[in-house]
Amino acid sequence: MNRRKGKLYLIPAGALLLGSCAILKPKESAKQKETPVKQQQMEFIDGIAVKRDAKGGENQHKSRNTRIGNAPTTVNSIEEARPWQFKYAQLLDLPVENVVNEKLYNFIEEWWGTPYRMGGNTKNGIDCSNFVNTLFSAVYQISLAGNSIQLYNQVARLGKRAELKPGDLVFFAINRKKRISHVGIYLENERFVHASSSNGVMISDLREPYWVRYYAGAGRIN
Repeated sequence: MNRRKGKLYLIPAGALLLGSCAILKPKESAKQKETPVKQQQMEFIDGIAVKRDAKGGENQHKSRNTRIGNAPTTVNSIEEARPWQFKYAQLLDLPVENVVNEKLYNFIEEWWGTPYRMGGNTKNGIDCSNFVNTLFSAVYQISLAGNSIQLYNQVARLGKRAELKPGDLVFFAINRKKRISHVGIYLENERFVHASSSNGVMISDLREPYWVRYYAGAGRIN
């Protein structure tokens, strides 16, 4: 049973066995250090705040949800960068000039904060596998289908996390039977975007204790 905004939603007991996203996220005792943000960068960031969720240690951001405009495919100097590039450079802890995939971050910006809903596939609510399928169709023009287990069976498995590249899928076994139950899309610098059951669409860090505990592997769509 999941509690959200004062309403109760009954989750069928067999739903998790079908490879849908994990429903519960326990509290973590370990605290992660925040990445310091340089003062001079904050002057260029439009309406962003980074905080820790007390229960899960996940990164969140608040934005004005402004649509990403046309941006260069490369940034030769910091003066050429756009506000959205500063925003996601901060979230990923990367140099601004490394954040150049306009289509990807435009998609993430549009879906950011969309609530989690098992079986959902719209901005009224979406689950982890449908978010992955929707992003791949919109950003990479690749048609995917299926829940997290089915996606896990479609990828070419990666042996080490060091092999991860943007667009690879990361999988987690959060349910009690240790079966694949959650999936996200790797970005860069140990960050991945996913539809979290606790905070909706967001970016999280693979190094956080919760995700380290349940990490089950990664794979690449050929």
